[in-house]
Amino acid sequence: MENFDDENFTASYFAVSDALFLNILQSLIEAGYIGGIKIVTDKCGSDISLISPHLSLSGMEYLADNTMMKKAYRLLKSIRDVTPGV
Repeated sequence: MENFDDENFTASYFAVSDALFLNILQSLIEAGYIGGIKIVTDKCGSDISLISPHLSLSGMEYLADNTMMKKAYRLLKSIRDVTPGV
């Protein structure tokens, strides 16, 4: 298992705004794809608390399924590109 790189776990590292970064994290948490991350919001704004960041089983399945879909897409695209009339 790889260590979590909390130093690069920032909006700027992913080249997105702070608001978008927080929204994506919140969505991933709510969907059950990631765990061990808590978003605390108060009058001063929002803060990310890293407790024990990890990818959940659902998150692993999602990545595996999407990897397979990408492979299938690339295969079908390459077949179409070399097949006349398709």
